[in-house]
Amino acid sequence: MFALRRTTATLGSAVLLAVPLSIVGAPSAQAADREFRCAGAEVDFEVDKEAGRFEVDVSIDTTRNARWRVTLRQNGRVFHKRVHRADRDGDIDVSLRRPDTRGADVFKLRVKKIGGPAACTSRIRLR
Repeated sequence: MFALRRTTATLGSAVLLAVPLSIVGAPSAQAADREFRCAGAEVDFEVDKEAGRFEVDVSIDTTRNARWRVTLRQNGRVFHKRVHRADRDGDIDVSLRRPDTRGADVFKLRVKKIGGPAACTSRIRLR
């Protein structure tokens, strides 16, 4: 019985030591997420960096038939500016890929409900 406990404890320790080593060897991925409310909608802005590219996701949970202007910038340059209409569930989803540029990348989101109050903005900076 005592030998079984010692073997179990040794195996448990080995597993705990192996996990951090495997994490260190993995390529690092960076991500940032901003959640906020704008004109009665929930907005989720997320940027993930993996394998030298960015995936930019914007999700707006709003009401049916709502229209929103979504503007995205990377390092000050507009790469997406379009009016989106919510689907049957009242959702708008935008997913785009962007190249990694030299130095830190700054992504800026501006959303404006058509016919609604002032626009809302959010910013994410990743290296």
